[in-house]
Amino acid sequence: MKIVIASDSYKGSLDSLQVNEAMRKGILRVFEDAEIICIPIADGGEGTVDAVMTCCGGSYCYEMVTGPDGREVIARYGILPDKSAVIEMAAASGLPLVQDVTPDTVMNSTTYGTGQLIASALDKGCRKIYIGIGGSATNDGGIGMLQALGVSFLDADNREVGFGGKYLDKIARIDISNLDPRIRETELVVMSDVTNPLCGENGAAVVYGPQKGATEEEIAILDKGLAQFAELICQMNLPDIRNLPGAGAAGGLGGGLVSFLGAEIRPGIKAILEIADFEKSVQWADLILSGEGRIDGQSANGKVVSGIAEIAGKYNVPVIAICGSVEKDAREIFEKGISGMEAAVCRPVTLEKAMEEAEQNVIDAAERVMQMVKAGMEITGK
Repeated sequence: MKIVIASDSYKGSLDSLQVNEAMRKGILRVFEDAEIICIPIADGGEGTVDAVMTCCGGSYCYEMVTGPDGREVIARYGILPDKSAVIEMAAASGLPLVQDVTPDTVMNSTTYGTGQLIASALDKGCRKIYIGIGGSATNDGGIGMLQALGVSFLDADNREVGFGGKYLDKIARIDISNLDPRIRETELVVMSDVTNPLCGENGAAVVYGPQKGATEEEIAILDKGLAQFAELICQMNLPDIRNLPGAGAAGGLGGGLVSFLGAEIRPGIKAILEIADFEKSVQWADLILSGEGRIDGQSANGKVVSGIAEIAGKYNVPVIAICGSVEKDAREIFEKGISGMEAAVCRPVTLEKAMEEAEQNVIDAAERVMQMVKAGMEITGK
């Protein structure tokens, strides 16, 4: 039997490599001679670079960059054998890099370090750059990233504004004449499963500002600033991002990448599967095991399991999902082509205990799944 294992991480307990390995061990308990390919998967958020590098090979690059709170941090990204770069904005501008999250954090946090990583990739000859934009500490519309690449944001007195979203409503003019010219010959793919618009009740500030410590007053300021920023962009005849799905991702970084750098926003899982040439593996396989920390109704909308099922369905390869927990509305995932699902935790335990025993739980769940597969084979005589 030929089996592809392609699971996301179980956040907080196991990364995708560990989940895949646990599933592999469970499979071999039942099918000792199974041929198995493990493909670590991510969706553009934490772990994306490691997943892609493990799957495709390449080299890591390290840069000292400006972190979200202005302190210098060492950020890592990957360069693949075909000279494409894979960047996680969280490595340079992520919330975990902020020492103390206070109400001022989101007002002052900058994406400047993310721009520095893009510049570094350009310096190394990369002309296709994948950027995962999950886990941000920022709400600056991407102006910090753009400042690092040569764009000037000027106030009413023609002075360069500072770092952070608090300056968005101070921008009176934007000068792109010094934007790094290499951008024009570079393809940028934004990996995100967030579809929020830039501003408004579902926008970056209102929805994600509270997670970054913003008060109601600050949220109102940031939302107003993003709206004004979008209007200036329109006046410059740059791509209109006012109602663009995903423009609000990472505090508006998604919109900044599209408007100024010509980036394309794509569901993270689709981009990752493209990089990994996943379709080729599907054509080889008899069965695919996938999974994520929790399967619920949202799993049917652009998450890892649904993205894998979409490709597998083209070749009639069954997909079974093993996850940390199965929620009441999880059955919606069947409509995406999933053949079955199994919860790794099958008895009442505390969350702490479930996470502590996550590896063994996944091994046992994979064994249970394969025993059912074996029974099905016996019934059909295959």
